[in-house]
Amino acid sequence: MSDRRVAAIPVQECGEVLVDVRVRGLRADARKQDPAGAFAHVRRGVLTRLLHAQSLLPAGVFLLFVEGYRPPSLQRRYFEEYSDKLARSHPDWRAAQIREAASRFVSPPEIAPHSAGAAVDVTLIDHSGRELDMGTRVNASPEESDGACYTDAPGLSDRARTNRATLGAALSAAGLVNYGTEWWHWSYGDRYWALQTKQPVAPYGPVELSQQHRRTGNL
Repeated sequence: MSDRRVAAIPVQECGEVLVDVRVRGLRADARKQDPAGAFAHVRRGVLTRLLHAQSLLPAGVFLLFVEGYRPPSLQRRYFEEYSDKLARSHPDWRAAQIREAASRFVSPPEIAPHSAGAAVDVTLIDHSGRELDMGTRVNASPEESDGACYTDAPGLSDRARTNRATLGAALSAAGLVNYGTEWWHWSYGDRYWALQTKQPVAPYGPVELSQQHRRTGNL
């Protein structure tokens, strides 16, 4: 996300509302739950595509929605905390190096897909609700996982690689794009998506979850 080409993509905000994925039947995990339920919201167009991806999965396999919308203030806190952690671990790094390294795992606040309601963190579960083997946990950092969080990381088990391919095939077919350093992170309509799909503008920019954006999820 530190790539200047991402920040150079203009945003032409379409005004599409944020909707709660839970009222449309997607299974949502509680690990990122917040009092306002912000984590379970995405733009309506993203939800449409997630539902389509769900329909493409093999029988007995389901999407598990972990996190969607992230308020800009929370995104800023995450980015600053991770940057501070890297700075402590690498006191010899320049500010630009820290920012670039931090951006591999946490998007800079001004371009963060999560704060646009455009990004989702998802994994796969079976009919009993057990998470499938994806090689790492959701949100494992490059340092923690020794790089196994990268979507195409070498050294994964056959099962983990197959499960990542199953997830990727469904989400890609539904129109979402993956951020390659995080196998669980997919987005539609943000600046990174626009760059990857060669679109001239991004329809979703940073948004606040106000009362006018809270909807029942009707499409």
